[in-house]
Amino acid sequence: MDSPCNELQNSSLLASIFSPADVKKLPEKCLPQLAAEIRGLLINTLSCTGGHLAPNLGVVELCIALHRVFDTPKDKILFDVSHQSYVHKILTGRADRLSTIRQFGGLSGFAKRSESEHDAYGAGHAGTALSAALGMAAARDLNGDDYHVIAVAGDGAFTCGTTLEALNSIASTTRRFIVVLNDNEWSIDKNVGALSRYFSSLQETQAYTWLKERANYFLQNLASDKTREQAIRLMTAARSLISPLSFFRELGLTYYGPINGHDIRRMERVLRLISRHNEPAILHIITRKGMGYEPAMKNPSKFHGIGAYNVENGETGHGARTYSEVFGSCLADMADTDDKILALTAAMPSGTKLDIFRARHPKRFFDTGIAEEHAALFSCGLAAQGFKPYLAIYSTFMQRCVDMIEHDAALQSLPVRFCMDRAGLSPDDGPTHHGLFDVAMLRAIPNLVMMQPKDEAEFCRMLVTMNSINDRPSAIRYPRGEGENVPLPEKPQPLPLGRAEIVHDAPGAHVALIALGNMNSLAAEVRELLAQHEVHAAHINARFIKPLDEELLLDQARRERLLVTMEDHVVTGGFGSAVGELMQREHIGADILCIGWPDAFVEHGKLYQLRELHGLTPTAICRRILQRLQPTPTGSS
Repeated sequence: MDSPCNELQNSSLLASIFSPADVKKLPEKCLPQLAAEIRGLLINTLSCTGGHLAPNLGVVELCIALHRVFDTPKDKILFDVSHQSYVHKILTGRADRLSTIRQFGGLSGFAKRSESEHDAYGAGHAGTALSAALGMAAARDLNGDDYHVIAVAGDGAFTCGTTLEALNSIASTTRRFIVVLNDNEWSIDKNVGALSRYFSSLQETQAYTWLKERANYFLQNLASDKTREQAIRLMTAARSLISPLSFFRELGLTYYGPINGHDIRRMERVLRLISRHNEPAILHIITRKGMGYEPAMKNPSKFHGIGAYNVENGETGHGARTYSEVFGSCLADMADTDDKILALTAAMPSGTKLDIFRARHPKRFFDTGIAEEHAALFSCGLAAQGFKPYLAIYSTFMQRCVDMIEHDAALQSLPVRFCMDRAGLSPDDGPTHHGLFDVAMLRAIPNLVMMQPKDEAEFCRMLVTMNSINDRPSAIRYPRGEGENVPLPEKPQPLPLGRAEIVHDAPGAHVALIALGNMNSLAAEVRELLAQHEVHAAHINARFIKPLDEELLLDQARRERLLVTMEDHVVTGGFGSAVGELMQREHIGADILCIGWPDAFVEHGKLYQLRELHGLTPTAICRRILQRLQPTPTGSS
């Protein structure tokens, strides 16, 4: 019996698709079958690999239509975020490798320029497609070329400031540009805000609905393509009088839609019409996230990005509580007795598990949409008025807020609590989502407290510690996934500010292992391996990145121990660098070995594979320490 992950070999149409040219050759009557086969391949394959199922099920027909009208790689199709590019990958010769997606050495879960000439632009963050596409269109115009540039963006991306900035510049930059607004009312969670309501109003205008239904019937019965084109343009002009379209019209974009994003025939015809006109245009399509798979349609948030699941019912396995779940529940508990505590996120209530907080304290929860910079400034305003905002954003997205953390929170001593989920490696998602740079970005900012817990219990204590810091901002970083499965304290107490924890002391130790956060469990294994080589090591849980426990660290250095710093972060500018700077400032010639991720963009894969590749296993770290402890040969420099 075939594995459910090998669906491709049984798919007659898909087996014949090796490039977009093959998609164009298919008769129109075969396109529904192609769409069904693509959905089958996605559902079965991702049940084994995990991935972004719901977004890709929603754009199957769109991707087919795009590749039937346009010619990649000459024409440039850019996907905002690009987690919905799996169908594009399938149609551009990568269907036989879909089972490798997000696996070590396999296809990326996002568009990637080095992976295929058909991937015009790589991305993993929202709000990038329109600006990048506009740059490509401007370059095309400067070079005198004639290719099309198409930016595909979900309605969630329109809450992102960069998307709005790009919209403001399109008409003044180029006369040939296409935006496809994929409106499914979801980013990861349900979209919020005025723009979401605005897009709904475009769909729901009663007069327009009547006009659309009558016009569709009329257009389907027109024999002439030219007559059909004229009728569509007449319909667009009439619609501008009865629908709230001034937003796009004032920006200089011709608006088409909304149309059914699961009607390939209709989309193909409208896209061909748009492609023939020398004007900036926006095509508004309505799709359903998770289309074609009942569990994903019922719970699109769960199936936005998911691990392996049971195809029959969509169920996934459950392990120990994740750090995100601990965060949501602990913060909700704290808010029970402190009515000044507020929780905020940028379009990720379920991802950050602030949906737990929202259920218990709905009036004290805010979702800003995909607008991290606004969320940070909004939090500063709340803090200025005496509230205690906890802003939860993934580390890879918090980097958008560096200016606000420095200029608005730290400079003004505003006690915003910045909570960085997915800090460290985000294995399967790869370099666009690894949280490996936050320490380097933030530790140079004055007037900021920064910490990382070793386990769930300490995490709760750090959240309580943050609640007591009311004269400056604070930040906490914590990893993706399950914790150490330790019980949570019933009444967590705050930690002494800037104090590390001595996990194991060894008076005659040769080495001091100074571990940050989730590297403490690795440090314990390294210590045991060193003991087998008769090398004694002290183990210190650093806890605080800023302020450092200078007294403890200097004491370890003065004992002439090798200081080994361990962090789930790049070594460049990270925690180990901070320890080295301390020693230099105090004129102590300590021997320091910094263990962490390399000065590079780390690929995607399983955690154990990436740690093995980059020397972050207990055995590899032990070997490096033993080599460092070997005496330098006489006469060597």
